[in-house]
Amino acid sequence: MSLGGWTLAAALLLLGVPSLRASALTALSSYEFTAYRMQHYNLGPHKHGCRGAIVVAEVRSSDEPVLTRRCVVMKVRDFTTEKYHEAQRQSAAAVLILLPRNTSAVPLDAVQSFMVSESEVLLKETLMPVYVAPEDEQLLYMYEEVKQAAASRTSSIFVRVLRSMVTATAFQILVSSNSPIQAVTDTTLVTLEGVLPGAGDDPPTVVVTAHYDAYGLAPWLSHGADSNGSGVTILLELARLFQKLYSSPGTRPPFHLMFSLTGGGKYNFLGTKRWIEENLDHAESSLLHDNVAFVLCLDTLANGDALHMHVSRPPKPDTPMYAFIRQLEEVVSSRFSWVNLEMVHKKINLVDTAVAWEHECYGLRRIPGFTLSHLDDPKSELRGSILDTMSHVDFRKLKRNGVIIAESLARFMYNLSDKGSPKDIQVFKGQMDFQDSRLSSLMASLTSVPRAAQLLDKEPGPILLVNTLEHELRRYLMQVHRHTFRQDKRDPDMTFFEQMNQPIMMYRVKPAAFDLFLGGCIAAYLGIVYYAIQSCGYLYTRLKAAVKSKHQ
Repeated sequence: MSLGGWTLAAALLLLGVPSLRASALTALSSYEFTAYRMQHYNLGPHKHGCRGAIVVAEVRSSDEPVLTRRCVVMKVRDFTTEKYHEAQRQSAAAVLILLPRNTSAVPLDAVQSFMVSESEVLLKETLMPVYVAPEDEQLLYMYEEVKQAAASRTSSIFVRVLRSMVTATAFQILVSSNSPIQAVTDTTLVTLEGVLPGAGDDPPTVVVTAHYDAYGLAPWLSHGADSNGSGVTILLELARLFQKLYSSPGTRPPFHLMFSLTGGGKYNFLGTKRWIEENLDHAESSLLHDNVAFVLCLDTLANGDALHMHVSRPPKPDTPMYAFIRQLEEVVSSRFSWVNLEMVHKKINLVDTAVAWEHECYGLRRIPGFTLSHLDDPKSELRGSILDTMSHVDFRKLKRNGVIIAESLARFMYNLSDKGSPKDIQVFKGQMDFQDSRLSSLMASLTSVPRAAQLLDKEPGPILLVNTLEHELRRYLMQVHRHTFRQDKRDPDMTFFEQMNQPIMMYRVKPAAFDLFLGGCIAAYLGIVYYAIQSCGYLYTRLKAAVKSKHQ
């Protein structure tokens, strides 16, 4: 190549490098954000969630063929069980899931697919760190960049090499910690109870209960609107409405009505079990010792046009539980005929240490009960997902289910069917009806903070929420008690772990190929300068000869 050609090439390269570097810095070169680690706990001998937290790796899209020692970034619509297992198989450094700020904008099929994958992922443990981070402008920019990089893999090898050497920008994720992950065994569970005393001497007791904790892929993002914010919301409204009936001796029914809000529902209903043990094995006097008509458990009631009555054994005729179910059927058939009311019978497996529904805890102690839910399967992915948010709650169906339960309870307690009352009679109407504003306010309060069990006794927001629930019960009920259950640190039923929310640094870096390219440009430039210096005498002699010949 001639001297002019080398000079032109060097000039083009040197002019191109600054423009390439400038185009790559349209976003911040380093960025710190908070991400939330996947569940990490032991329930008895079973281990769940991710055991790792530290990440130092380059970010790659899940579409890339090679993920080894890379941090795989996915959106909600990208996250599937197959891609998660592929990242595990290739020994990926970590998985980062970007959660949209507005989950209502995610298509329902994508939500359903994510929930299914989420529930399957949580069944087992993994050493690979898994983080969830709310989307923002910088993270979305990073996602689009790595997506485009993955798409370029399908182009020709010359284009791929050129892009890698000149235009590509890599992102590196750094999660560092100077302390190891510590186990937390001092978690406490709180159960709240309150009573509306019935008329007469030693009346039977109806127990209405719901668990208030939530569960999902990441504890800090578990708000549990349908499961089980809906059950808690209906329970609190029932307490308000029945308090008005119990406030007057003339309208007080011949039943004690007990309400309980239990913790640890997502962890084998440990709060319910401890509360039952305290009442039956340790308390000298308790309503659970006496004549319990039945226990009604409320779980996941904010969607669907079906109500499933989950029972361990079908109730026998002439029992209070059978009579109440008959009232449920009458209310549904007379006023809500489009609702499918169905009984689901599932025997308690005494060999299995896990229980499917809350009423099974009572069934093991021979206390009759059943769970009312719009779900027909206790293993439904809807019972534990970070996408279970308020935006997916149908308040019309939540109110409808609350009305069905309230009317059925009133008809049962006052024995309205035997008194010849019309089937479509409405006990709760006007000022005694379910209030839309109160339902939305209660649900907003419940979903305003994460309700994962490991946070409810550690973080200010969740602690305040439990205190607020206690305050609500005290407004309408009598004999309100707060039961705090502490674990045996030597042999805990459940063990949680620290470092569930982490600051993460994201750096924009050029790949190693760019350094090679830049080094080549610098070497070419120095070579040209060296050649020019070495040729300076020759050029001077030629120039002098040319000038002399011109003068002659």
